Amino acid sequence: MAGDGGESSEHTGVVLAHVEVSPTRQVLQRLVAATLVLLLTVAIVYVDREGYRDNLDGQVDLLDAFYYTTVTLSTTGYGDITPASDTARLVNLAVITPLRVLFLIILIGTTLEALTTRTREEFRIRRWRSRVRQHVIVCGYGTKGRSAIRALQAAGTPPDRIVVVDTDPRAIEEANSLGLTGIVGDAGRADVLRRASVERARAVIVAANRDDAAVLITLTVRQLNPSVPITTSVREEENATLLRQSGADTVITTSATAGRLLGLSTDSPRVVSVIEDLTTGGTGLDLFQRTATTDEVGLGPRQLRDVVLSVTRGGRTLRFDDPLIGTLQPEDVLVVVRSHR
Repeated sequence: MAGDGGESSEHTGVVLAHVEVSPTRQVLQRLVAATLVLLLTVAIVYVDREGYRDNLDGQVDLLDAFYYTTVTLSTTGYGDITPASDTARLVNLAVITPLRVLFLIILIGTTLEALTTRTREEFRIRRWRSRVRQHVIVCGYGTKGRSAIRALQAAGTPPDRIVVVDTDPRAIEEANSLGLTGIVGDAGRADVLRRASVERARAVIVAANRDDAAVLITLTVRQLNPSVPITTSVREEENATLLRQSGADTVITTSATAGRLLGLSTDSPRVVSVIEDLTTGGTGLDLFQRTATTDEVGLGPRQLRDVVLSVTRGGRTLRFDDPLIGTLQPEDVLVVVRSHR
């Protein structure tokens, strides 16, 4: 589900990372720096070991140099090994003391920065969760996920109402560059979906690359939000029934749909062109779902300005030529074709 290269714009999105990556990298960098300071101090002490006195046996070897450096940089200072010569004391004053300060800054700075970063991130997450409502969660930012987001935006959904969940940090970075909210994590996990505020979402799109992943995500979403509409893509047609049983409201079979279009393209290429036009939002002809207006109630579907493809009434969908439609009634839901202009 990794994203391809996309058109970049100013970073306006919010990253709600499930696993913090950058603080871990910073801690490792600080540990490397602290280790280098430690080894440098050991080398300085060992080179001038004749200027130090060990109260136990009078001699300072490499192990004693490591020991003295450790207790000195950590400000423990037991006093059993001490600089005895003027040179050793001068080196401690001019070199080792600044190294001790640097060592402490590295360790304390790492702790403070990690705590600050975590606190700041948690504050951003709480602030985002407190105001997000009626958003769409897209699970998977691969080819299908990106296409779904483009269709959402073409239909009028603003970027700040779209939340992307993907395991690939690079995909989330790309989504953020487009102003979307990104969550790094597995959409099949309940804690990740809770971070996406699935309980307040208006719809969930499952665009996983594997059918088994799609089933797990659908089951988890349905458990956390029993009423949210779920649209799921499935590669193999025989798995569509399983997805519906898992709680998906709409299941789109990608391989079968692509196969039908390929078959149509041989003898009816213009039909395929029109279908592509209808499924590409924002240009040419657009498919649109709406409720019958007051002025349209009592009219037949053919009397409307828009081309009516279906009418949903009482939970039952009727095709445009079904005689049971008769005239339009209040609360009828129409699927129509209209020009984008």
